[in-house]
Amino acid sequence: MQEYKNKVIVISGGLGDIGQALALAFLDSGAIVCVGDQFDLSTACEKWALLGSSTVNLHYDQVDVTNPNQVDAWLSNCRENYGAISICIPNAARVTLKDYRALGHEEWIAEMDVNLNGSFFMANTCAKYFVEDNISGNIVFLGSWAAHAVHKNLPAYSVSKAAIRMLCQSMALEYAPYGIRVNEIAPGYVNAGLSKVVWAENPDLQEKAMATVPLRTILEADEIAQQVLWMCSSYCKHLTGASIVLDGGLSLIRP
Repeated sequence: MQEYKNKVIVISGGLGDIGQALALAFLDSGAIVCVGDQFDLSTACEKWALLGSSTVNLHYDQVDVTNPNQVDAWLSNCRENYGAISICIPNAARVTLKDYRALGHEEWIAEMDVNLNGSFFMANTCAKYFVEDNISGNIVFLGSWAAHAVHKNLPAYSVSKAAIRMLCQSMALEYAPYGIRVNEIAPGYVNAGLSKVVWAENPDLQEKAMATVPLRTILEADEIAQQVLWMCSSYCKHLTGASIVLDGGLSLIRP
């Protein structure tokens, strides 16, 4: 997709499996990629050796997405150093595996801060930049099928992702007159993050999860990345306020 050549892409949660896959996919398409995450540069380079390479257009900044001042400073720095931002992907997220009775107040607040507030701070700042720079930019939220399906042990995560869906739709409507498209990709079971760790230790659990999916498939992070590239492309110029659910049919199952 040569249309991304030299376009500036910003991705939060850039050191996670999905964040790295997104960055690599856009880099392969010739884009300038700015990733942010919670770790200092030294730790970040240990986690992802590519950050230390001078041969790729990949740039890293430490940023706490729950702090709007840090988010604004990060995005302003990307814009000033590398050019007008074209694509914004709020990807940073956290998950707490507890039911309501076990979930603490602080855990609820922390999850909402990262998943919802952090996504809003990043997306709305980028949208304002799009308007100022006269850019028909794209925002793609990393949602989840948990936004519309009850998960007993993921209450805070599910509620935060449901809120992301409305954030996507309301922003899409407001910014549409400026040619800005706002969408959400909502994966089901993904071999990434916490799931990847659990499944690596217990392969039987991955087989069980796969058997639950009607298509009998588990998503890989690079598959999500390719879908995001397609959503941001000119092939999807009429797509906005949409949720692309990649769950292999999980949403079709009724408890």
